[in-house]
Amino acid sequence: MMLTGLEIKQRIKKGDIVITPFDETKVNPNSVNLKLHNELLVYTDKVLDMKKPLNTKKIIIPEEGLVLEPGVLYLGRTYERTITKGLVPVIDGRSSIGRLGIFIHVTAGFGDIGFDGFWTLEITVIHPVRIYPMVDIGQIRYHTIEGEYLEYGKTKNKSGKYQIQDDIMPSMIHKDFENNEDK
Repeated sequence: MMLTGLEIKQRIKKGDIVITPFDETKVNPNSVNLKLHNELLVYTDKVLDMKKPLNTKKIIIPEEGLVLEPGVLYLGRTYERTITKGLVPVIDGRSSIGRLGIFIHVTAGFGDIGFDGFWTLEITVIHPVRIYPMVDIGQIRYHTIEGEYLEYGKTKNKSGKYQIQDDIMPSMIHKDFENNEDK
């Protein structure tokens, strides 16, 4: 079941959901809007090799905006840090953002129980679009769970490599290969 906006507010008071900074005016009927931070990363490697750490370049989104180009994957992050206890967080783009042809995630909109950090956004565009820092880029919603659970990063076969994100996180899939080679 998905939480309503009113229930999200109650869970924030209770401590099951932490959004920092929290702006109560960003609460919707069943989600909370999150802002885009002013930094992006782009990969600089010509070929992205899954088995190797990847090189990136930081781009600052100026107040006057930045034009994103099709065919480029921009890694961004939310301005807000979230912590979720006993719920499954999911982030998606706002409909107004989608109607501009901006996708804020390629496949990773789903969070794990216990996730703590900023959300790394995998931003792509259909055609050139000017974006701005601190725009409401996405919305986070929360789902209840059934059954016993272990929090993200605390399971036997999960490293939690994206837990406690303090910045934009490029792909860490190379760690999966490292861990498999150790076995």
